[in-house]
Amino acid sequence: MSGHWLALYTFGQFRRPAEDSVNDAFFEMEPSVMSAIERSEGFVARSGYADEVGPKSWGEQVFPKYWTDNGDGWAPSTISVWTSLECALAAVYRGTHGTALRLGHLFQNEDASYPGYVLWWVSQDHLPDWAEAVARFETLGDNGPAPEAFSFKKAFDPQGRPVEVDTRSVRALAERNALRSDPPQVVQ
Repeated sequence: MSGHWLALYTFGQFRRPAEDSVNDAFFEMEPSVMSAIERSEGFVARSGYADEVGPKSWGEQVFPKYWTDNGDGWAPSTISVWTSLECALAAVYRGTHGTALRLGHLFQNEDASYPGYVLWWVSQDHLPDWAEAVARFETLGDNGPAPEAFSFKKAFDPQGRPVEVDTRSVRALAERNALRSDPPQVVQ
């Protein structure tokens, strides 16, 4: 979409503190997942984390009201921007990240009281910070999908009109992304 990027915030919570061995699979997959995401067609940028080497953090990291500190002071979350709904969907639910999502039940809470992610449009001269992302996430969790905070299942274009994701395009993008990615390192 000309003049706009799609922002994506993801949030999850470990069942046990991060250093617990039950989370080893997550941490072993994380580098290849992030690398695959960054090589995906339509990926623009992602926020890093203040205490890690890599991309610069887009502000101070905060967590949504749904977060419960299990003793480690953080939860798996990301912010990224994309050129389209289809590009983001292909990267998130297919390939390396899709494999990681399917294994999430091994280490993450599966809480249906809040969404796992939120989407919204931003102008191309704006990178959302963590506070903005969390506010959008809470808006979706509290009110359901609307132009300011939505999901892939109920999406909107930058002008606020409902849109359907082009699934044929998603499949083609996922196939091209597979050619760009290393095979997932699955640990069980």
